[in-house]
Amino acid sequence: MNHFGQQVLRTDASGMPLEWINYQEAVKLYHLDQVAYSCGSILYQLHGGYNAITGLRSIIEVNSIIATYGNNHALARMRDTYTPPLNNQSLFARDAHVCLYCGNRFISRDLSRDHVTPISKRGRDTWNNVVTACKRCNNHKAGRTPEEANMQLLAIPFVPTHAEYIYLQGKRVLADQMEFLLAHFPRKSPLHERVSKLILS
Repeated sequence: MNHFGQQVLRTDASGMPLEWINYQEAVKLYHLDQVAYSCGSILYQLHGGYNAITGLRSIIEVNSIIATYGNNHALARMRDTYTPPLNNQSLFARDAHVCLYCGNRFISRDLSRDHVTPISKRGRDTWNNVVTACKRCNNHKAGRTPEEANMQLLAIPFVPTHAEYIYLQGKRVLADQMEFLLAHFPRKSPLHERVSKLILS
């Protein structure tokens, strides 16, 4: 079965998750002999040309996870201090599309980015000061802190690690890719529980 829209998870040779790539980029890495090993399910088989000598047709099988040669030493060094770029898509994914005030789940267009400490009160536009809020709750809270608005914050915002951010960037994460990425999350990451709820729902 072909999943040409399905992203492939690329890691370095040590298994550190690096990025999502499309099938064309994956095939190019196979063709250039840059793939150290692959794991996970086979997403698709790509048929190439026929060998003039053997008459055999070349086939490239692309797995859901491919490890490429080389280690990303720069990323490994800065792993403890890494701060991913903040955007609404990843923020809503971090909070599982749940408004952290009323606790209901919404589609993206009904959600907004709320600053726990408002910008007007010197709050910053950073991961640990923003939460997902439905537009109704955000309008009700307005330029106040949760305490001032008498609104309970259901979870504490946090800065995703590099592996967590890659998971949050995934458009349609397969079970084997999710399992691989979960193994790279910090043991106490709130995402363990949130991902489990998503799998069960």
